[in-house]
Amino acid sequence: MSLGNSQSPVGGYIGRFAPSPTGPLHFGSLVAAVASYLRAKANDGEWLVRVEDIDPPREVPGATTAILASLGAHGFEYPAPLYQSTRLDLYNQLIDELLEAGLAYRCACTRRKIEAVARRGTTGLIYPGTCRPGKANTARPGTSIRVFTGPDKACFTDELQGRQCCELETEVGDFLVRRGDGLVAYQLAVVADDHAQGITEVVRGTDLLDATHMQRHLQRLLEFQAPKYLHFPVVTDENGTKLSKQTGAAEINDKSASGNLFQALKSLQQRPHESLKTASTKDIWAWAVENWKLSALRGLQTLPDGSMMVQ
Repeated sequence: MSLGNSQSPVGGYIGRFAPSPTGPLHFGSLVAAVASYLRAKANDGEWLVRVEDIDPPREVPGATTAILASLGAHGFEYPAPLYQSTRLDLYNQLIDELLEAGLAYRCACTRRKIEAVARRGTTGLIYPGTCRPGKANTARPGTSIRVFTGPDKACFTDELQGRQCCELETEVGDFLVRRGDGLVAYQLAVVADDHAQGITEVVRGTDLLDATHMQRHLQRLLEFQAPKYLHFPVVTDENGTKLSKQTGAAEINDKSASGNLFQALKSLQQRPHESLKTASTKDIWAWAVENWKLSALRGLQTLPDGSMMVQ
């Protein structure tokens, strides 16, 4: 299968940062951007920004503008962003190809119906296969689309977390590529765009480590080359809760860009010089790229929350 005019990686490192416009950048998302940026620049590579704006009910007006303004204020350099909302026809083309190839099927199950019978796994409710073709209760075609999974164990080696394995059918179940409300699911869109943009390594937090198994499954079904993966420890607050927009993480102050970058580097265990706290963002990035040490993150489960961040 192929994705329209998409291209496979042709050489050279290409990384990316892919925020969702559900709110402005907070410290945890800044750390994610810094980690992926440094990994790309330390490899003499390119760093792309992708705005994952395919879930309108969750989007906050003005969030995209605020996120891009924060990246600019903190000295990130990148080509024009890619907006997922402009690529819906391509995603739906892929879904149609999966259906035509017998690799996906329509599902009429509501979340309430699934909750009544499903057990919970690491990525959420494990779909029990209720609407799989051949089941007795598939008279209604349904509006959501699921891909078939199998019982075989699939493994990959994460650049930081080591070997990871999963039996998708029993640990996740057949998962969605199109939701019941007609919106394209995240797993499908991210796989399509990582392939189309030639991403050679995905750098993100360990909160998305389990999702990688679903994405690699889709890559196999679509015959896409899989990028490498590097999942770094997520930033948590003093209670051990991941910093996120859902838990009310505070917006970063763009006027304190140097202090924010300094604290992000400290969270990433890079040991920046105290003098960098008030240096220009250009000088901070020059030091950070030259001194980037992925090894400093090995063995860590979480990262400090930057509560001492300059306000």
